[in-house]
Amino acid sequence: MANNGSGTVSLIDTAAYAEVATVGVGILPNELVISPDGAYAYVANAGSDTVSVIDTASFLVVATLPLSERAGPHGLAITQDGAYLYVTHNNSSTVSVIEVATTDTLATIQVGRNPDRIEITPGGAFVYVANNGSNSVSVIDTQTYDVVATVPVGVFPTHVAITPDGAYAYATSRESNSVWVIETAENTVVAQIPVGTDPEGVAFTPNGAYAYVANNSSGSVTVIDTQKYAVVATVPVGRGPSGVAIAMGGAISRNPD
Repeated sequence: MANNGSGTVSLIDTAAYAEVATVGVGILPNELVISPDGAYAYVANAGSDTVSVIDTASFLVVATLPLSERAGPHGLAITQDGAYLYVTHNNSSTVSVIEVATTDTLATIQVGRNPDRIEITPGGAFVYVANNGSNSVSVIDTQTYDVVATVPVGVFPTHVAITPDGAYAYATSRESNSVWVIETAENTVVAQIPVGTDPEGVAFTPNGAYAYVANNSSGSVTVIDTQKYAVVATVPVGRGPSGVAIAMGGAISRNPD
């Protein structure tokens, strides 16, 4: 868990529901991702324009990857083979591609204004980027590093998530209080679903039947039937939920932020 205000990351024992370590990272850590093999955690530090690499066995920072000055890294995504890390630069409206083995930056890709969260399709062919400054989602081809589509969505999108089958991307629009559903085959919007106030994080059950959306200002989680594009439940939670994750069995959802 990235602790934005203290410049640290907390490691939590999921069986005991207890914090087992606190690791100092950069300034204003925004988001973290775990490598597919679980060996490393990558942390985007918005205030120090770096990515911290944590060894999950020793709880030590083993590398600090510098980014461009005033990049303002926000979102991270790692390919399924663990070979490449994608980082959104909120201030420069770009996405960088880092080769994990060498830490070299292979490409810097211009996207929409103020890119925030980012996700890679299950097959690894495309990357979807929520641009909160231009009310759009950019689609990047991972082979060519070209932006192959720019999809208009609602006002101030912050998060984007891909369904387990890769067929749809869900973008949360904070100022439109809605979720926009993009069909990835043609990159067209097929639904706009009203949810709670200031929706942020979104996650899917393992079978893709339901999407859970954290509504930051209304203190709730909206449950969407993905077949019907319909809200089937609204669950009150604590104040300011921003992220949501679903256990592998699909029975438990948690707010990881």
